[in-house]
Amino acid sequence: MPSDGILSPLAQPGFRRYFVGQVITNVGTWFQNLALSLVVLDATGSAQALGGVTFAQFLPILLLSIHAGRVVDRVSPRTVLMIGAALSAVVVSSLALVVSAEAPSLLVIYGLIACLGAVNAFERIAAQAIIRSLVSVDRLGRAVSLSTITVAAGRSVGPGLAGLLFQAAGPVVCLLANAVSFVLVFVLMLFVHPREERLARRVDPGSGELGSLLQDRSLRLLLVVNAVIALLALNLNIVLTSMVALTFEGSATSVGLNHALNAVGAVAGGLVATALPKVSTGALAAGCALLGATLFASTVPDTLAAFLAVAPVLGLGFGFYMAVVNAVAQAAAPAQAVGRVMALMMLGNVGMAPFGGLISGWVIDRTSGRTSLLLGAAVALTCAFAVALHTLRRGENRLDARTDHESEL
Repeated sequence: MPSDGILSPLAQPGFRRYFVGQVITNVGTWFQNLALSLVVLDATGSAQALGGVTFAQFLPILLLSIHAGRVVDRVSPRTVLMIGAALSAVVVSSLALVVSAEAPSLLVIYGLIACLGAVNAFERIAAQAIIRSLVSVDRLGRAVSLSTITVAAGRSVGPGLAGLLFQAAGPVVCLLANAVSFVLVFVLMLFVHPREERLARRVDPGSGELGSLLQDRSLRLLLVVNAVIALLALNLNIVLTSMVALTFEGSATSVGLNHALNAVGAVAGGLVATALPKVSTGALAAGCALLGATLFASTVPDTLAAFLAVAPVLGLGFGFYMAVVNAVAQAAAPAQAVGRVMALMMLGNVGMAPFGGLISGWVIDRTSGRTSLLLGAAVALTCAFAVALHTLRRGENRLDARTDHESEL
């Protein structure tokens, strides 16, 4: 495998094992999501009850993400991932036991999902923070871009596999399959050996508090762009589902196909981002612009077939943007504060998602899915202009300078 190829980070054994583990756990999560959704709907017949699953899952992440970032900066991310995988396997196995009952308790399900969400708050940040110690600095941008592909890869194959397993064996087996995925991640992490000792000698572990981090104007802009786009442009689950089901009166199969095609495009977008020669805010401006352009392109089709045809195009823009914004965040973070910076990024993504969903739903109910897509396109293009203007005013930004400096250490 060429040392400078887009897949070059996979040549490093530690990153390769981490990457495989992330693909496995993202696919496994779909087994759990589908099983719990159908169990709750079957038990209650209520979409509001199903919304409670999402609330129970994400509330702990909102409450604990900043604390989790501090912990990850002080404890080995590998240790956090291994403990998280073990705890997640136990919690998901407990969910399988509860679901196996003749009349599963909804409150117990919510409680266990909240416990899993608390563990996920630490796992998600550790999964981002560990990348820096698994690859050389010149491969960091590509490694981060590749890591974002694991989510899209899970979304492209996970729902289909989960549906087949649910039909064949039921929800308990689906949940146990996810528990096994966490066990596999734990085993893989046993053979991952980060370069944390070398990093620890170069930085002051007590520095990098949030106040001092937010004094960096480039980082502040990045965090604002991340939050605004998550709020108004990334509510694709709601918007795309509404476009297929309401605008084009498509079937559930068409909805699933649209999301699968979108995920395939997202994988391609992540690979395109991996091919970028360096990480910069210029790349972030391009990512915002591409996201805006593909959101706009999705408003053009007037038939379901045409809308499905452009689904991979929107996925391309989404995957490229997500890969770039995470790579720029990694480059912007001081080595001693990667966990806290990624916690702020996750807070922007996860924290805005529920509010963004409400806004998108309101816009769609009163106008149409196309209007929501146009709003997202306008926001993404405005962010692209703001980032480009910031880059021009300050020259090729300090993120590049910091990355270049670290490569010399």
